[in-house]
Amino acid sequence: MKEGLLTERQKEVLRYRKQGMTQQQIADIIETSKANVCTIEKSAMENIRRAKETLRFLYTLDAIALCTIPAGTDLLTVGPSIYKEAEKHQIKVKYDTLTLINRLRDSHPDQVRGRYIREEIGVYITQDGDLYFE
Repeated sequence: MKEGLLTERQKEVLRYRKQGMTQQQIADIIETSKANVCTIEKSAMENIRRAKETLRFLYTLDAIALCTIPAGTDLLTVGPSIYKEAEKHQIKVKYDTLTLINRLRDSHPDQVRGRYIREEIGVYITQDGDLYFE
Protein backbone atom coordinates (compact mmCIF):
# COMPACT_ATOMS: atom_id res chain seq x y z
CA MET A 1 0.00 0.00 0.00
CA LYS A 2 1.33 3.41 -0.97
CA GLU A 3 1.43 5.92 1.85
CA GLY A 4 2.92 9.26 0.94
CA LEU A 5 4.65 9.92 -2.35
CA LEU A 6 6.84 6.84 -2.57
CA THR A 7 5.88 3.20 -2.91
CA GLU A 8 7.50 0.61 -0.66
CA ARG A 9 9.50 -0.61 -3.65
CA GLN A 10 10.78 2.92 -4.37
CA LYS A 11 11.80 3.33 -0.73
CA GLU A 12 13.57 -0.02 -0.82
CA VAL A 13 15.54 0.87 -3.97
CA LEU A 14 16.51 4.28 -2.58
CA ARG A 15 17.69 2.70 0.68
CA TYR A 16 19.92 0.28 -1.23
CA ARG A 17 21.26 3.11 -3.43
CA LYS A 18 22.06 5.14 -0.31
CA GLN A 19 24.11 2.18 0.91
CA GLY A 20 26.17 2.49 -2.28
CA MET A 21 24.76 -0.45 -4.21
CA THR A 22 24.61 -0.41 -8.00
CA GLN A 23 21.37 -0.86 -9.87
CA GLN A 24 22.49 -4.33 -10.92
CA GLN A 25 23.20 -5.35 -7.31
CA ILE A 26 19.76 -4.11 -6.28
CA ALA A 27 18.13 -5.93 -9.19
CA ASP A 28 19.76 -9.16 -8.04
CA ILE A 29 18.54 -8.66 -4.45
CA ILE A 30 14.94 -7.77 -5.31
CA GLU A 31 14.84 -10.24 -8.19
CA THR A 32 14.06 -7.93 -11.06
CA SER A 33 15.90 -6.41 -14.01
CA LYS A 34 18.38 -3.57 -13.86
CA ALA A 35 16.10 -1.63 -16.25
CA ASN A 36 13.22 -2.00 -13.78
CA VAL A 37 15.39 -0.76 -10.90
CA CYS A 38 16.35 2.23 -13.07
CA THR A 39 12.66 2.98 -13.74
CA ILE A 40 11.76 2.64 -10.05
CA GLU A 41 14.60 4.93 -9.03
CA LYS A 42 13.74 7.54 -11.69
CA SER A 43 10.09 7.57 -10.60
CA ALA A 44 11.07 7.94 -6.95
CA MET A 45 13.41 10.83 -7.70
CA GLU A 46 10.74 12.56 -9.80
CA ASN A 47 8.23 12.20 -6.95
CA ILE A 48 10.78 13.68 -4.55
CA ARG A 49 11.50 16.57 -6.92
CA ARG A 50 7.79 17.36 -7.24
CA ALA A 51 7.33 17.18 -3.47
CA LYS A 52 10.21 19.61 -2.92
CA GLU A 53 8.77 21.98 -5.52
CA THR A 54 5.39 21.84 -3.78
CA LEU A 55 6.96 22.51 -0.39
CA ARG A 56 8.93 25.46 -1.76
CA PHE A 57 5.67 26.91 -3.05
CA LEU A 58 3.95 26.33 0.29
CA TYR A 59 6.79 27.94 2.25
CA THR A 60 6.89 30.98 -0.02
CA LEU A 61 3.10 31.44 -0.02
CA ASP A 62 3.15 33.67 3.07
CA ALA A 63 6.62 35.06 2.45
CA ILE A 64 7.76 38.31 0.88
CA ALA A 65 9.57 38.11 -2.45
CA LEU A 66 12.84 39.63 -1.29
CA CYS A 67 15.11 39.61 -4.32
CA THR A 68 16.51 37.56 -7.17
CA ILE A 69 20.09 36.35 -7.18
CA PRO A 70 21.29 36.64 -10.78
CA ALA A 71 23.25 33.94 -12.60
CA GLY A 72 26.99 34.45 -12.23
CA THR A 73 26.77 35.84 -8.68
CA ASP A 74 29.58 34.87 -6.31
CA LEU A 75 28.12 33.06 -3.28
CA LEU A 76 30.29 35.15 -0.98
CA THR A 77 28.34 38.27 -1.99
CA VAL A 78 24.90 36.72 -1.53
CA GLY A 79 24.68 37.14 2.26
CA PRO A 80 25.29 40.90 2.39
CA SER A 81 22.84 41.46 -0.50
CA ILE A 82 20.11 39.45 1.21
CA TYR A 83 20.70 41.16 4.58
CA LYS A 84 20.45 44.57 2.91
CA GLU A 85 17.17 43.70 1.18
CA ALA A 86 15.72 42.21 4.38
CA GLU A 87 16.64 45.37 6.27
CA LYS A 88 14.51 47.39 3.82
CA HIS A 89 11.55 45.32 5.02
CA GLN A 90 12.67 45.70 8.66
CA ILE A 91 13.18 41.93 8.96
CA LYS A 92 16.24 40.35 10.53
CA VAL A 93 17.48 37.25 8.70
CA LYS A 94 17.84 34.41 11.17
CA TYR A 95 20.92 32.89 9.53
CA ASP A 96 24.57 33.85 9.50
CA THR A 97 26.28 34.07 6.11
CA LEU A 98 27.72 30.54 6.12
CA THR A 99 24.39 28.95 7.08
CA LEU A 100 22.61 31.06 4.47
CA ILE A 101 25.03 29.90 1.74
CA ASN A 102 24.67 26.26 2.82
CA ARG A 103 20.86 26.49 2.79
CA LEU A 104 20.99 27.99 -0.69
CA ARG A 105 23.36 25.28 -1.91
CA ASP A 106 21.27 22.50 -0.34
CA SER A 107 18.01 23.80 -1.78
CA HIS A 108 19.37 24.24 -5.32
CA PRO A 109 22.42 21.99 -5.78
CA ASP A 110 22.11 22.04 -9.58
CA GLN A 111 22.04 25.83 -9.71
CA VAL A 112 25.28 26.35 -7.77
CA ARG A 113 28.69 25.44 -9.11
CA GLY A 114 31.71 26.08 -6.95
CA ARG A 115 31.27 29.62 -5.65
CA TYR A 116 28.90 30.79 -8.36
CA ILE A 117 25.17 30.76 -9.07
CA ARG A 118 24.49 29.13 -12.46
CA GLU A 119 20.84 30.18 -12.85
CA GLU A 120 18.93 32.96 -11.15
CA ILE A 121 17.32 32.07 -7.83
CA GLY A 122 14.40 33.87 -6.19
CA VAL A 123 14.73 34.67 -2.48
CA TYR A 124 11.74 34.85 -0.15
CA ILE A 125 11.64 35.83 3.51
CA THR A 126 9.03 35.34 6.20
CA GLN A 127 8.25 37.87 8.90
CA ASP A 128 10.28 35.81 11.38
CA GLY A 129 13.40 35.97 9.15
CA ASP A 130 13.31 32.51 7.62
CA LEU A 131 14.57 32.31 4.03
CA TYR A 132 13.33 30.18 1.14
CA PHE A 133 14.77 29.93 -2.32
CA GLU A 134 12.80 29.32 -5.51
